[in-house]
Amino acid sequence: MSDGPQNQSPDAPSFDEVDPSSLLATGHWPEGRRRMQLGVMVPIAEDSAFGGTPRFADMAQITRTAEDVGFDAAWFADHLAFYMAPGNQFNMPTDSEVRGIWDCWTMMAGIAAQTERIQIGSLVACTGFRNAGVIAKMTEAIDEISDGRFILGLGAGWHEFEYQMFGFPFDHRVSRFEEAIKIIHPMLRQGTANLEGTYAQARHAVNQPRGPRSSGAPILIGTSGPRMLRITARYADAWNTVWHTSADKIAETMVAVDEACREVDRDPATLVRTAGGNIALPGYLGKRPDPFTGEPEAIADVLRGFRDVGIRHFVCGLDPCTPQSVEWFARVIELLDADEPA
Repeated sequence: MSDGPQNQSPDAPSFDEVDPSSLLATGHWPEGRRRMQLGVMVPIAEDSAFGGTPRFADMAQITRTAEDVGFDAAWFADHLAFYMAPGNQFNMPTDSEVRGIWDCWTMMAGIAAQTERIQIGSLVACTGFRNAGVIAKMTEAIDEISDGRFILGLGAGWHEFEYQMFGFPFDHRVSRFEEAIKIIHPMLRQGTANLEGTYAQARHAVNQPRGPRSSGAPILIGTSGPRMLRITARYADAWNTVWHTSADKIAETMVAVDEACREVDRDPATLVRTAGGNIALPGYLGKRPDPFTGEPEAIADVLRGFRDVGIRHFVCGLDPCTPQSVEWFARVIELLDADEPA
């Protein structure tokens, strides 16, 4: 059996042969109509802030409502299963049994086909669950379905339980992530990748056909560790940190992001800063931990604090998150928009 027409593959250089300056990811983040864009986490798991298990129709209705009231983006978590022990990383409620979750990629593709304006993004897709080249291909496909509204959020993963359940290696996650992004980034930006890594390989892999954006979707990386911040500074259009109750909680990490950019000779101003926080709304279910809360004006004040320190997109983890609670949040959006220059 033939190995295929290799003489027809693009003459892609190996990663180490690429001009480093061409890899700095700038200019791909979508411009918004407000200084700080707003996103909403769409519930996708069992026993979630939806108040049970959301069906696809529920997720679609929540996203369409978010689009109607003025949210800029709808975000979807990428997990395979939950079993939260006491003292877990994000202080999530302890589970007494395994909780399932819908596949975020399939759901994002379906939601993209049922919306028109709102950005669709993963917060964040785990590179440990899928082949890096396939992630790039799936990204291109959803960008096509959405007509250029997809944002690829990436992370190295953290919930060991699901790695063990599905047989994925949990070791060397940052090294594995770095090799994955060395494939994903050029496949999106240049349409091809060539890497022989310890954990990941791409042999003149092509990302064809291309979607509506010739250089692909924006890349966001969620992290706080020093090494991952350097990787973020090297490859990402945007950096994300979650879940915070006030802007002063991210001050030190914002400084670390600046330092990481300077270490790779990148202007810190070219890396978009994004953050997220959980927000308790009327009827709070306790599914999203450590929230801030209050009447619309009080919530708007907290969000103004993030905007004032340079956050350009804030991901709202609403609890509860239903079409009705999204509509309630419209008043917060109105208050923030009233601050915008005419």
